[in-house]
Amino acid sequence: MRHSWPRYLRLILAGITGTTVIGLYFGYPLQGLLAGLSAYLWWTLVQARRLYLWLDHPDSDADAPESLGLWGDLFDRLNKLHRSHRQRQQQLLATLDRIQESTNAMRDGVIMTDARGTLEWWNDAAERLLGFRRHSDQGQYIHNLIRTPAFKAYFDSRDYQEPLAIHAPAKPHIHLQVQISLFGEDDRLIVARDVTRIHQLELMRRDFVGNVSHEMRTPLTVIRGYLETLLEHSGELPKKWQRPLQAMMTQSNRMEALITDLILLSRIETGNATPDHSPINVPVLMEQICADARALSGDAQHQIRFTASTDHGVIGDESQLRSAFSNLVFNAVKYTPPGGVITVEWCESIEGAWLSVCDSGVGIDPVHIPRLTERFYRADPSRHKDTGGTGLGLAIVKHALLNHDATLAIHSQPGEGSEFICQFPEERLTSPQQ
Repeated sequence: MRHSWPRYLRLILAGITGTTVIGLYFGYPLQGLLAGLSAYLWWTLVQARRLYLWLDHPDSDADAPESLGLWGDLFDRLNKLHRSHRQRQQQLLATLDRIQESTNAMRDGVIMTDARGTLEWWNDAAERLLGFRRHSDQGQYIHNLIRTPAFKAYFDSRDYQEPLAIHAPAKPHIHLQVQISLFGEDDRLIVARDVTRIHQLELMRRDFVGNVSHEMRTPLTVIRGYLETLLEHSGELPKKWQRPLQAMMTQSNRMEALITDLILLSRIETGNATPDHSPINVPVLMEQICADARALSGDAQHQIRFTASTDHGVIGDESQLRSAFSNLVFNAVKYTPPGGVITVEWCESIEGAWLSVCDSGVGIDPVHIPRLTERFYRADPSRHKDTGGTGLGLAIVKHALLNHDATLAIHSQPGEGSEFICQFPEERLTSPQQ
């Protein structure tokens, strides 16, 4: 444009000069100049109208009009830009269609909404799982279609680190796991996954564990009864039988402890021991547990100290919390050398209150910490009668805390002791009067 503009300027000047000369020849130079300017203005308006009419149909595949001079160059350049834009648009549409096709092929429901929850798009699986209708639900609020208070609270919380478990609105027998992600200008991408089969398998596992534990308790009680009878009359038996009988009694005690923990864990997991929302005096409860821990310590003479810097209690189920706190304190006794120090604290924090159990024991390698609350997982693989537990203690702690909206944090290093912290939210605390 920079190099060709003088040529257009010369043509324009030549045309205006020509009309002026013609007017001068006929004795009307001013009229000739005005005629040349008017002709150029008319030409410019005609080309501007052609450009306007072409731009008025942006979706048209028609090329730009052809012209001469400056307008011809302008039309050519605009036509190249239009073709490039159309090509990129077609590529983007093809990519979008491919993304939608692949998303529709997913078994998980995918939904896009704005910040207020207005439905913008969803795939076929979302229609199947959530009952959305393509033609009537577009632009509706998702809260009007998924009428679950937990989902609305989850949507508005903006804390999407953990998924939400709900029932499908149109098919209550389907269990869904919902995960929300933020994108764009505070928009939401919602993924709903059918976890019905996983839920059913989990229920089968829990029922199996619970039923087997109950079935094993009866024959074990009979065996223990006969063993106790034999041990009471061990003096009348040959000496070579006394040691096997004592070993059998020890193992039956461990088996009974295992069954007891399995039954307790099964009750907590299946909801049969749902917290009854009664106020619990945590300082009094911990004093009782620490007294039991001192009795368990016996000749080891552990220094067990308990301090409470707040009078707040916890609303929940006392039997569950007693089991959880006892497991933590008794574990500290088991894994702390004789004469060691065990510190138990009940304190208030900005987010609620926390219970800390800190010991000066052998410590735990950090590699084991993420798996400590798994059933039967052992950081210490030994089965020694003094330290080898059932492997279910911390699993009981974890599920009991989950039932009370609490979390468990573990800090430990080998040779430096361990600290277990139970963090309770503020809404779970009681007032000192309660």
